[in-house]
Amino acid sequence: MGIARIGKHLLEHRWRVRRIFPSQALGLMEQAIKAGEATHSGQVRFVVEGALDGKPLFSGQSARARALDIFSHLRIWDTAHNNGVLIYLLLADRKVEIVADRGIDAKVGAAGWQKICAAMETEFRGGNFTGGVIKGIQAVSRELAIYFPKQGAGPNELPDAPVVM
Repeated sequence: MGIARIGKHLLEHRWRVRRIFPSQALGLMEQAIKAGEATHSGQVRFVVEGALDGKPLFSGQSARARALDIFSHLRIWDTAHNNGVLIYLLLADRKVEIVADRGIDAKVGAAGWQKICAAMETEFRGGNFTGGVIKGIQAVSRELAIYFPKQGAGPNELPDAPVVM
């Protein structure tokens, strides 16, 4: 764990998340998730966290490890078809992680998820945070629609609203 990373996380203020993702932007992301889920039977969640603090920060927890914790905590793994997907953004690290349940992960694979993450990170470097997240949601939904197309009315197993931590 580098002192530079600790410093970035300690200086990253929570208000910055709300400035980058105001309620209107979060609403657009929720709409993108709803629209995507109309095309597939999967479940998509988006979580943004400004910075790590406490034990996760000082133990050197990676963005990937944090995303796995959140995936478990939000029970995204607990879907009927094992096709829940988490898109996690850790702002202080400018890092996107996608964690997918085994049903969809076996189809898309790490390289497929990494391609989506890289495209989102490119958008973020250009300052297009809302657009980058929406493009990521749409890309994940396209993958889910290929392998788990919507067949009839199914339950919405997880909330569609983005989570700000």
